[in-house]
Amino acid sequence: MARIAGVNIPSNKRIVIALTYIHGVGLVTSKKTLDALGIDESIRTKDLTDDQVNTIRTLLEKDYRLEGDLRRDRLSHIKRLKEIGSYRGTRHGKHLPARGQRTKTNSRTVRGNVRRTTGSGRRALTKT
Repeated sequence: MARIAGVNIPSNKRIVIALTYIHGVGLVTSKKTLDALGIDESIRTKDLTDDQVNTIRTLLEKDYRLEGDLRRDRLSHIKRLKEIGSYRGTRHGKHLPARGQRTKTNSRTVRGNVRRTTGSGRRALTKT
């Protein structure tokens, strides 16, 4: 099992797809990297040599921001928006959509899938 940028790459998938398991590497970046190195996209990860894995690792880590660095950058950008008090920052702070989407019926994933209706929940037991 190959390990690139701290991520275990799946060994039974084609290398062009397996590289997308790294945060910050999509399909386009994966194809560009393999083309630059002259590695066939249809080869499985388990069939790569150690030299090929090392060249992929060095090229990705040299040219792109991956995994922890990328996550840290995104969090720092959101923190900056909150500190300056921008609209987007306040929306992030309230766990609401920040890009203008409606919130009356949608945005369940951002709000935590809360469904509150008048008919839901247990009814109180009445004493007779």
